Amino acid sequence: MRHELRRKDRGICDDAAMDLLLRGEYGVLSTLSPDGLPYGIPLSYCLIGNALYFHSAIEGRKVDNITSDKRVSFCVVGGTEILPAKFSTKYESVIVSGLAEEVFALEKKCALRGFVTKYSSQYIKEGEKYINSDIDKARVFKIIINEMSGKARK
Repeated sequence: MRHELRRKDRGICDDAAMDLLLRGEYGVLSTLSPDGLPYGIPLSYCLIGNALYFHSAIEGRKVDNITSDKRVSFCVVGGTEILPAKFSTKYESVIVSGLAEEVFALEKKCALRGFVTKYSSQYIKEGEKYINSDIDKARVFKIIINEMSGKARK
C-alpha cells in the first residue's frame, strides 16, 4: 500500500523505493512514547524480503516505546545535492510504516547475518563468530512494510 503524496510528480515507483532501501546506509525510526511523545532515532538497518530489521540494546527508550505502541515509521534519505540558484535540492527518500515486532532464534540470527553482509561483507567469517558470541546482548526487531512512499527530485 502506498502513502498518498502531495507532489505526485515527485513520486517514485515501488521498485525504485525498494532499491533506495537496499542502498541506504541508515534510516530514522520514529516511535511514540507511552505519553504520546514522538521519538526519532537514526539507526542502521537491513532489508530482507519485505521486512526491515534493526537491532537494539536489551532495554532503552526505543524498546519501551515499541513495547507500548508497535506502530512505527522509518525514513531513509539517499543522495542529496543543494541547488542554490534554484533555491531547491535534489534528493531521494522513502518512508515506510508498519508494526515493529521482536524476532527470535533463527530469524534473529538471519537478520544479524544480514547486517554483517550489508556493513561488513569482507568479514563474513568473523561476523559469524561475533553473532554467535554476542547474540544475547542485543534485541532484533523487524518492520513488515505495510505502507511505502518514495519521492525524488532529480
